[in-house]
Amino acid sequence: MVQLGLVVAQYDKHGDVIDAMRESARAAADEAGATIAETHAVPGAYDTPLAADRLARLDDIDAVAVLGVVIEGDTDHDRVITDAAAHGLTDVSLDRDTPVTLGIIGPGMSKAEAEARTHKGGSAVTSAIELAKP
Repeated sequence: MVQLGLVVAQYDKHGDVIDAMRESARAAADEAGATIAETHAVPGAYDTPLAADRLARLDDIDAVAVLGVVIEGDTDHDRVITDAAAHGLTDVSLDRDTPVTLGIIGPGMSKAEAEARTHKGGSAVTSAIELAKP
């Protein structure tokens, strides 16, 4: 059975998108017979690489799925945040030789577009499970 770590970025300025992503992730794990062994909540998407690294270091974690949502703002800040998070998570995966999947939706999305993509939480978990298999 695949043991997963889950990182959830809590910042969601428009409400319930991250909660729906977390539920999608849990449902995907249950459907695949995987276990979410540990969950780390962090303030925002920018903070996810450190939490992913901490989980990837654990001997009983086979893969890490990272969830977050970055809604478009008035500046390019959403792009800066998602680029930094994506690069940081890639580094964790390669440095730890542990799959780390990117389930951060954005940048450049409206609230409605983000709400339509909450299934990406499940997609991140499904990808993590597939990558963890020998």
